[in-house]
Amino acid sequence: MTAHAVALRPGPGTVPEHTPEQLLARTALGDERAFAALYDHLAGPIFGTVLHVLRSRAHAEEVTQEVLLEIWRKAATFDPVRGRVQSWALTIAHRRAIDRVRSEQSAVDREERADRLDLRRPYDDVTETTLEQLDRAQVRAALSALTELQRESILLAYFQGYTCREVSEKLGVAVGTVKTRMRDGLIRLRDALGVHR
Repeated sequence: MTAHAVALRPGPGTVPEHTPEQLLARTALGDERAFAALYDHLAGPIFGTVLHVLRSRAHAEEVTQEVLLEIWRKAATFDPVRGRVQSWALTIAHRRAIDRVRSEQSAVDREERADRLDLRRPYDDVTETTLEQLDRAQVRAALSALTELQRESILLAYFQGYTCREVSEKLGVAVGTVKTRMRDGLIRLRDALGVHR
């Protein structure tokens, strides 16, 4: 373990050899020497369990310290009728390791979603000019002059951000059909709005 992890470990105790259950019972009463002995007994198996899940020594050391701290805080809640101390500790360790994996995966997923939202899909000159120079009422009026098929394709692609392939899948038509509808619709929009290249 790292120096940081060792610094968190309780000082050496002079508790005679006891079972983990006895040590935990004394820990629940605030006996730091009993906890030091329990720490020595559990740290290795907990670290191994956590490392097996996380596959990162640094993260495993952090989670091991969190688990041992949780054992210190929750010592009084242990019920010996439900099992052994080591099994209880390793269950806590496994859950904490899984929580860490999920937390890190959630962070990665959030970053990926944010990156996807930030990506700007390229627009052609007609659409950029239309949206930049004309107000919404004119655009709505021009859109209403399109056929339903043209309007649907253009709205999905330019106002909802779908690619041509995504529009084709959404509408159940070939990509070429979508492109044709969009091209024809954009030409009609350009003419209706008086936009010239």
